[in-house]
Amino acid sequence: MSELQLINMSDVEATAVQWLWYPYIPFGKLTIMQGDPGEGKTHLILAIAALLTKGEALPGAEPIQPANVIYQTAEDGLSDTIKPRLELVGADCNRILVIDESKEMLSLSDERIREAIQKTDAKMLILDPLQAYLGANVDMHRANEIRPVFHKLGQVAEERRMYIRHSFIPQKKL
Repeated sequence: MSELQLINMSDVEATAVQWLWYPYIPFGKLTIMQGDPGEGKTHLILAIAALLTKGEALPGAEPIQPANVIYQTAEDGLSDTIKPRLELVGADCNRILVIDESKEMLSLSDERIREAIQKTDAKMLILDPLQAYLGANVDMHRANEIRPVFHKLGQVAEERRMYIRHSFIPQKKL
């Protein structure tokens, strides 16, 4: 049995949320972009990543320092789909990195995510689509399975003051 520990809110110091793009994308938090296939989620997030890699401002926001982005996709080819899209939106491709999954598939609880973020000082991690990175033993419809996975990823985001974006494709109702 574990020993109960309580946090008294009077001991918690309030801090302001920092934003990549107010009020849409906070740093240090998880953000989900949801929509049906073909609605432009990937194009939008690649355009945002492109601005981030060049340090250019998003609409209504201040410019920031150019930053690295880790982009993981389980659906699109890097050479025939992602690279041309990145070039189309003007990304600095030297700042876009991909964790190699050729020998082992990546999951949200994979330590390679934390290692890649630390090594590259990435400010954004894109997982497209989210379902592909849950892991073999995680059912996204069961809170007791998904909560610990998101908690770990959220800790990484908060520690590194970065933005983690998931593309989520909703299940069609039959």
